[in-house]
Amino acid sequence: MDAEPRYERLTIVMPVYNEAATLRTALERLLAVDMPLPSEVVIVDDGSTDGCTDLIADLVDDERVRLLRQVPNQGKGAALVRGFDEARGDLLTILDADLEYDPGDIPTLCAPALSGEATVVYGARSYGGHAAYSFWFVLGNKAVALWASMLFDAWITDVETCLKLAPTATWREVGITSSGFGIEAELTGKLLARGERIFEVPISYRARGREDGKKIQWTDGIEALWILLRIRLRTLGRRRR
Repeated sequence: MDAEPRYERLTIVMPVYNEAATLRTALERLLAVDMPLPSEVVIVDDGSTDGCTDLIADLVDDERVRLLRQVPNQGKGAALVRGFDEARGDLLTILDADLEYDPGDIPTLCAPALSGEATVVYGARSYGGHAAYSFWFVLGNKAVALWASMLFDAWITDVETCLKLAPTATWREVGITSSGFGIEAELTGKLLARGERIFEVPISYRARGREDGKKIQWTDGIEALWILLRIRLRTLGRRRR
């Protein structure tokens, strides 16, 4: 890159739906991290019914935290789009409230963007016994990444990772339409379609199981494959015209 980008503020969007068991711990851990930029946390409560946001009432008093609510539940994608629209930072990443990801990895995620090495950065997970609740979960994630790599003639190892970072303007420009978990594939497909080179950095990961509230289903993997193909076909159609 010719010039080092200058970012002044980092926004971390945290979509939340019925995370009473983990939300407070997730937010406390996030606020304890020494970020490389002044930061804000935008929590989007997507129609929770378990009172989870009542458990962080004192933490919301922190000037770094903003709590937004939308009713009824509209899906993770809709919650993230709301967060993108409301963000005040010019650099933005995402963190789920389920404790699967370590907020201490966010400074590592920011480093390539702040140094000018990259515009878009993904946190790539590696899988071990503690990081995968099933064989099929890992296989599905690898299949989606391979499919995206093949379709867009790129190489990416983790499409479904939560930790994605890019300028806030980029997130807004891609025009997300998926309301549910398909947002991960849609974000990646549209970024690759517009020629972004995704810089991956290793991150830690600890998967939770169904008994802990894991929500993603095998059908979400099939949807991700279709979303990526649809975006690729549309890109080819525009080029032919």
